[in-house]
Amino acid sequence: MTEQTTDQPSDQTRPLALITGGGTGIGAATARRLSRDGFDVVVAGRRREKLDEVVTTVEAVGGSARALVMDVTDGGSVAAGVGSLERCDVLVNNAGGALGVNRVEDGDPGEWERMYATNVVGTMRVVQAALPLLRRSSRATIVDISSIAGERVYEGGAGYVAAKHGTSVVSETLRLELNGENIRVSDIRPGMVHTEEFSLTRLHGDRAAADKVYDGVDRPLVADDVAECVGFVVGLPQHVNIDTMVIKPVAQAAPHKLHRGPIDWKTEQ
Repeated sequence: MTEQTTDQPSDQTRPLALITGGGTGIGAATARRLSRDGFDVVVAGRRREKLDEVVTTVEAVGGSARALVMDVTDGGSVAAGVGSLERCDVLVNNAGGALGVNRVEDGDPGEWERMYATNVVGTMRVVQAALPLLRRSSRATIVDISSIAGERVYEGGAGYVAAKHGTSVVSETLRLELNGENIRVSDIRPGMVHTEEFSLTRLHGDRAAADKVYDGVDRPLVADDVAECVGFVVGLPQHVNIDTMVIKPVAQAAPHKLHRGPIDWKTEQ
């Protein structure tokens, strides 16, 4: 079942961007960014109240946004949700997330299955549903939000790493399969991003443990940083495709190499 904040159709002269996981974090920031670039944005997710907050924020500065209650792990929900759209020019597959930091020997199969269902199968479902609309667009672009976990492994992260490797592999394969069409496929791979929910969800609501992840890190990325990169990718001429973009804060040289402490930014006085 899908819901929208308004029954009014979008302006057919404006491109439309569908953003999954659009209620918080990177998804919400991407909605704000693409709205500033002239897109009507549809923010999709499971929690109506969070989606409505994003819509209100976008509309408060003159943008156009709608909320779409949609669960990417439910095929019927995706079919109905995407089926309610009259067009789709840009698809941002942001729904995903991490659960747990256990070693493989202690891994929770249920958590692994949930991560795979969201990050990989969910991405597949939304792409399948949106492709007919994208094929009608002169701006057709698919942006998958993966992670540096999509290319680098680390202890305690095997379930999430496997899921994000899956997201990135879907992007790479889809690009091959769509070769010859005008649809761009980009894979964005952020490193450490300090958002309100990512680590808190991963660590099962343990606020102290979640805060410790970012402790002492001078300027980790924030959601708006990643959204700026999405806007850059989307805004390039249609014949230009950014296959893969890796984004890390200066303090993070690699998943396992993180500087904790101040950095002299040479700020002008």
